[in-house]
Amino acid sequence: MMDRSISTSNRRHVLLFLLLLITILICMAVNIMLGSINIPASNLIQIIGRHDAVSTNGFIVWNIRIPRTIAAVTGGACLAVSGLLLQVFFRNPIVGPFILGISSGATLMVSVVMLTSISLNIVHLAPFLNTLSALAGAVGVMAIILVIASRTKNPVTLLIIGLMMGYLCHAITSVLVAFAEQEKIKGFVLWQLGSFSGFKWSEIKMLFSFGGMILAVSLGLGKPLNALLLGESYASSMGVNIRIQRLLILFCACALSSMVTAVAGPVAFIGLAVPHMARLGFATSDNRILLPGTILLGGIVTSLCDLVARLIFSPVELPISAVTALFGAPIVISLLTRQRVMA
Repeated sequence: MMDRSISTSNRRHVLLFLLLLITILICMAVNIMLGSINIPASNLIQIIGRHDAVSTNGFIVWNIRIPRTIAAVTGGACLAVSGLLLQVFFRNPIVGPFILGISSGATLMVSVVMLTSISLNIVHLAPFLNTLSALAGAVGVMAIILVIASRTKNPVTLLIIGLMMGYLCHAITSVLVAFAEQEKIKGFVLWQLGSFSGFKWSEIKMLFSFGGMILAVSLGLGKPLNALLLGESYASSMGVNIRIQRLLILFCACALSSMVTAVAGPVAFIGLAVPHMARLGFATSDNRILLPGTILLGGIVTSLCDLVARLIFSPVELPISAVTALFGAPIVISLLTRQRVMA
């Protein structure tokens, strides 16, 4: 009887993965076709098949919409996995990069680079310098939180400290903006709104390669994460090196969120809402299943939010974080009030 139940569950998971794969491909195609200029599916197939980047539609497809679509899908996957890793690590369903101040730390360091890079003559290193600085800011904030966490066992205290770190980073960022030159402030404000527009292929290669590498490492953390869910004592008895795994989990979470923050600006709620959606959809707390499911769901949700941001008030484009918040906040509230989201 149990074997039949496990077999049924496995078939359900396989079917759900196939459905998510088909959905993400459809979402990518729709994102490429729709915009201020709609491109029919037949024309899109011809453009891609012939690699036409010369015609008007071909230029739009290859230099604007495909890079933006890939960035939204990859960025959403990275943020979603970052949120899942942090929620399992802290064993708290409302933890995410924004809640713990990780994104705020990344934003602070990127603001330092963006508001001073012209005078330092290192603009040509962007977005690589932005990514490194964002990673440093995210890891720095997380290190401070971990030091404090080692002295308190109260999760509410830890969350409050994370929020305070976010406010502190925001305050310092505001001071930098107050003393920055006008032209630098404009660029930083536009970046701070959050958007996947304007991506170049060099940025896509960086995001896809480094993000893909860290996502691959994260997929290998399924078993250690499952062990940590049952407590560190149990994980140690299963042969898990607690110290190394904790550092690896935190590094992956920080790197994924800071990388997206560096190139797309702050994107809220994806890291908080999508892991809960994955738990609800797959009806499991097994991270070996949730990790790939979260990657697919993160890409789908973010690409849909990016599409809405582009089209709902076209030609005016909304900040991506405004759409993700309107989408994610009701989902999180509903999940937290109606059912147990953490096993």
